[in-house]
Amino acid sequence: MRFVPRSPLSYATAFALLGAAWACAMPAQAAPSSPDRLRQAAEDALRQHYAASGSRAEVQADKLDSRLQLAECTAPLKTAISNEARPSARMAVEVSCPMAGGWKIRVPVRLQLYRQVLVTTRPLQRGDGITAADVHGEERDITRLGYGYIDSLDQVAGRSLARPLMAGSVLTPSAMGSRQTVKAGDHVQMIARISGIEVRATGVALGSGDTGARLRVRNDSSGKPIDAIVRGAGLVEALP
Repeated sequence: MRFVPRSPLSYATAFALLGAAWACAMPAQAAPSSPDRLRQAAEDALRQHYAASGSRAEVQADKLDSRLQLAECTAPLKTAISNEARPSARMAVEVSCPMAGGWKIRVPVRLQLYRQVLVTTRPLQRGDGITAADVHGEERDITRLGYGYIDSLDQVAGRSLARPLMAGSVLTPSAMGSRQTVKAGDHVQMIARISGIEVRATGVALGSGDTGARLRVRNDSSGKPIDAIVRGAGLVEALP
């Protein structure tokens, strides 16, 4: 007796089921350690590393040598970035296979890291203090700010400019002078210690400086200038 299929799709269905069963029986192939996989791992690591609040990172890994041959890695790739690495336009991420006999490679990545920084709203002169009206926040790529940047007015409290700045200039640490606990023209209290005896007098500061700075102060009583060292806000100690 001859077997006759019930429909013309029976053989096709049988072969499809047989193929599926064969595929399930086959062992899973290891994912190749392709250059694209390495580049993606490096980009993800750098993006996550700089995912700080208020930051926006744009990363692009360079193309790797097409001749690069690495053993297949079935484990998730490991990445490492030095915590001491300063953000720069060119970074390197270490990508490795954490298996026995694994490998390690450094992947070059281009980074653009955008943060809000303080930018001057008008021309400022040397000696000017910085107020909220003098600056505003702008998003800038800090990897291109070789002289650094300032992102908070708290960082410049009590300090004045060491040089003039044009409108639209990024405020940098090097543009700021030292903090001035005492400013020229301030009325200060002077302390003089002689043979264990403390004497106090008032005077006018003839210079400016932070705590520990040396400056000249004019004694209100004698009118003579003396050398003193700043001990705090409105307080100086006469030098012998």
